[in-house]
Amino acid sequence: MITTSLTSEHLPRAERFDWWQDMTVSALIPTDLSTDHPEDFRSSITMVDLGPAQISAMAYPSISRVRRTPRLIRRSDPEYLQLSLTLDGTMALTQADNETVCPAGTLLLYDSSRPFHGAALPKEGGGVRQIVAQLPRRLVPVPDHQLAAVVADRLPGDGGMGELLAHFLVQVTNRADTYGPRDGARLLPVLIDLLSGTIGQRLDDRQSGDPAEERPTAAFLSAQRYILCHLDEPDLSPARIAAAHHVSVRSLHRLFQRNGTTVRSFLREQRLERARRTLMDLASARLSIAAIARRHGFTHPGDFTRAFRAAYGQPPRDYREAALRGAAGCGGA
Repeated sequence: MITTSLTSEHLPRAERFDWWQDMTVSALIPTDLSTDHPEDFRSSITMVDLGPAQISAMAYPSISRVRRTPRLIRRSDPEYLQLSLTLDGTMALTQADNETVCPAGTLLLYDSSRPFHGAALPKEGGGVRQIVAQLPRRLVPVPDHQLAAVVADRLPGDGGMGELLAHFLVQVTNRADTYGPRDGARLLPVLIDLLSGTIGQRLDDRQSGDPAEERPTAAFLSAQRYILCHLDEPDLSPARIAAAHHVSVRSLHRLFQRNGTTVRSFLREQRLERARRTLMDLASARLSIAAIARRHGFTHPGDFTRAFRAAYGQPPRDYREAALRGAAGCGGA
């Protein structure tokens, strides 16, 4: 695995906080930061590369205010989920009408696509230490409405799935030198499974007891993750998904129906969403609509065009032209 360690120690004291702000913009996500220690911001970060994901161990004096504003989101949004494990100090965050305070030993989930504000404050005489994992939202098999219920919600790190997740984050960052070059690809699905399980367990804990209400299960989350990992393969089918989970096709359909959707609907929606993002991507502007359709699991371009129009109100070619015009306009401003 590729591991990168950076520190402010080599810089003049007056430049250390500015360095930290610039570094977090490039290594994490753009935010507005303030601190009570601008005169000497002693800080360090160790980043462990897991391919599309990253786990970072950080230490710093304090952040009296952190904000991710709508303006910053419009400027740059990698569509990440970020998971923070507080090791020393206290984290506070407000996002999506949820507000929480997380002491040491607790986990906190937040979304780069939604505005948030918060702080990271030390105990008296100490500093702040935290581990932050960030990974693309599309890799985490949790529906948006369920995710909205757990962002900025304290996730216990001392029991159940949360404890396993916390131990994993600490192990990977503390012992990064014991992993080989190919281990990042092996650790990524472990991170996804542990995070999905922790979210599912938290939702179960908050369940009201109404049997008619949706109740996520480990099997449902596992099936969703399998779909997302193989989404671009045209031969992905309910039969293949069921076989991978050692259940019958009928049982798989019942599992999705209990969670308010169907296998084919979830598969189609996720493929369309990935295709939509590709259409908006300047780097993919030279790809034909048919190539984008094939890339995201649609064998017949005509089927893709009809499904895209039904989902987003216009054909993919028109959607792309409008998106690229908007991106060009922002770049020119």
